[in-house]
Order: sequence, then structure tokens, then C-alpha cells
Amino acid sequence: MAKELKTNAMRFLDKKKIDYTVQTYQWDEFIDGVHCAEALGQPLEETFKTLVAHGKSGNYYCFLLPVASELDLKKSAKSVGEKSVELIHVKDITAITGYVRGGCTCIGMKKQFKTVIHKSAENLPLFYISGGRIGTQIHLSPTALAKTINADFAEIIL
Repeated sequence: MAKELKTNAMRFLDKKKIDYTVQTYQWDEFIDGVHCAEALGQPLEETFKTLVAHGKSGNYYCFLLPVASELDLKKSAKSVGEKSVELIHVKDITAITGYVRGGCTCIGMKKQFKTVIHKSAENLPLFYISGGRIGTQIHLSPTALAKTINADFAEIIL
């Protein structure tokens, strides 16, 4: 059997001894998080996407929210102590994070950015996030992840 190729996210979780499982799906072209969750039979409210934004200060931030939800930029800015935040342009994702669109995750980036997870995840025993590669999802504890990367839970969606 072929050895599983680990992503930076998986190596980070292994190093920190965080339990997780991996789910993969086939893809021919970019699909959004809702279609990814549906393809894997995952509940939408337990499947989170990672969005990266930058604030007026020039700092970058990661926001994790349910895939069918929309980020509220004002609430998000408040959650990180910024006057305002803007989502980064798709063309800049790889240069800033080291990941590609559709495979971006808040762990194992070039630099660990301040991360805020939507508060709905705080009461979930497990949730799904990108595994750091298109076609890969990681299933893990949101509270274990938050503790490991020093993330906060907050109201960040419309």
C-alpha cells in the first residue's frame, strides 16, 4: 500500500500530538466548501472553511467559519482588535499562506496567523477543516485545535 502523503497541517498536528482523521475526495476542478462537504456526506454546520484577511495594521488573520456562512468583516475586525479587515485576493493566497485556493488551512502555514473560529464550533466535539491540500479534509476537535494554535472563538458571521 502506498504511503500517505502528509501535508504541513498533518505534520503540525502529529508534532503537537493532536488526534485527527483524514478524509479525501476526488476533484477535477476547484469546488467550494459546500460541495466538498456534500461530496463527503459531512454536515454543513460541522464543515468549516478558512478565510485569510489583513487588517489596517498590516497583520494577517485566519477566520474559520461554517462553509455555508458568510464572514462579517466588522465582527471579524472587532474579534482581532482591528478597525477593519479585508479578505486577501485569491492570487495572493499561496504567497501569503503557502497553501493554494481550496487547500488553505489555519495550521502549518508559512507563519502562524492569529486565528478566530466561529463560536458554533466551540460546542462541537469534532469538526472538519481543510487538510492543507485540495481533496483532503481533517476531522479533529475544535477546542484542541484552538488550544494548540492559541485561537479564539467569536461571532464572526453575518
